[in-house]
Amino acid sequence: MLSASSDPDNPSAEVLAQLLDEAKHIAVVGLSRNLEKAARRVPSYLAAKGYDVIPVNPNAQRLLGRVSYGDLEEVPETIDLVLIFRPSADAGPLVAKAMKRPGEPTIWLQTGIRAPDEVASARRAGRTIIQDLCIFRVHRTLLD
Repeated sequence: MLSASSDPDNPSAEVLAQLLDEAKHIAVVGLSRNLEKAARRVPSYLAAKGYDVIPVNPNAQRLLGRVSYGDLEEVPETIDLVLIFRPSADAGPLVAKAMKRPGEPTIWLQTGIRAPDEVASARRAGRTIIQDLCIFRVHRTLLD
């Protein structure tokens, strides 16, 4: 069973599994330098599972052996999924930036992170967006 989310409008388990199966390049906004934080452990897990994890952290030059970008707008690579590990107060503008990315990447707000207005707007625009759900737990439950 998936970890409970307080958002009943998140995609179904089947859709989540498909999204994670198809995603190859994941930009992690807020990837932490602190090895003890979930914002470091979860991206490390995803990298170990074969995803191309692209760090976005203005306070680090390199993370997980990769260049860390200061802002989502600076990432030159293709992004299939934007994973946000920032407080809810910061999430709205980050959702807006993710919405501007070419290729319409899936937007995922990690457990405890919500941006109700921006999420509703993204959904009205037809975008796939998940909020307040742990990508690690979903991956382990559905794909591991």
